[in-house]
Amino acid sequence: MASTSSLPMRSEDLPLEGANGARLAATRSAGKRPPILFAHGFGQTRGAWTTTAEAMAAAGHATLSYDARGHGDSDWNAAELAYHGDQFTDDLIVVAGELRSPPVLVAASMGGLFGLMAESRWPGLFSAMVLVDITPRWETRGVERILAFMSAHPEGFASLETAADSIAAYMPHRPRKSEDSLRALLRPTADGRWNWHWDPRLVEELARDSEQHQDAIADAARRVQCPLLLISGGRSDLVSPQTVEEFMTLVPHAQHVHLPEATHMVAGDDNNAFTTAVLNYLDALPSAAASARTEHVTGASQ
Repeated sequence: MASTSSLPMRSEDLPLEGANGARLAATRSAGKRPPILFAHGFGQTRGAWTTTAEAMAAAGHATLSYDARGHGDSDWNAAELAYHGDQFTDDLIVVAGELRSPPVLVAASMGGLFGLMAESRWPGLFSAMVLVDITPRWETRGVERILAFMSAHPEGFASLETAADSIAAYMPHRPRKSEDSLRALLRPTADGRWNWHWDPRLVEELARDSEQHQDAIADAARRVQCPLLLISGGRSDLVSPQTVEEFMTLVPHAQHVHLPEATHMVAGDDNNAFTTAVLNYLDALPSAAASARTEHVTGASQ
């Protein structure tokens, strides 16, 4: 595995322009090794990747993570503009095109699904992909549990302590959230309550009927030719041995790493094991120089 430095790596926040002018909040760090682009899961922000991104930067990789539209500090769609998957795929294509060469995509859950769609649409967009506990078909009960949690408090929380109670009940295996960490996940409202950092419209407009797109996502996965690693959690209720087996049939050149103690929130549950698996995979890849482009993918010829 590549060695990492104990020195803190400098990062900077910056705005990016996504598809159709959407402003996307991002964080990047410089590095001489191939760039890594992080795409978070549904209801998360780029903050989910902070520890992993720091480790990748310490290993010499340039890194870029961003909040998907409707999440965190990025723009929410205007009231008259419904959310749909093509917007997120287009955003990912545009952001990848900002990097000096095709990045390695490290993408969790929702981010991984849009990553498959983006790479199938623009072959060569990514030099490699790491999918984190997501496959083109998933277990319905896992999605239902996530959406039930995300929809359980439409009026927000009366206090940060109440929010911490709710998260602890949802993820009892994790340490209880501190108030400081919760401030990155919640927004204060004028009446003193705290709401999630994501647009509540996302549940109905993007996620509720997502299973209808599974055939299209499976077809996209079948067309992916770049190196690909799937990292799954042994305690995940979204990805199962059956969905992994189907995925490996769709993408026979893919590799698979199973982390038995992780849930669907793989990077947060066992970050050391996760980061080690990613770095080992990156170290074994052929030199990215062989596949580097001189033009950005966005709007460029392939």
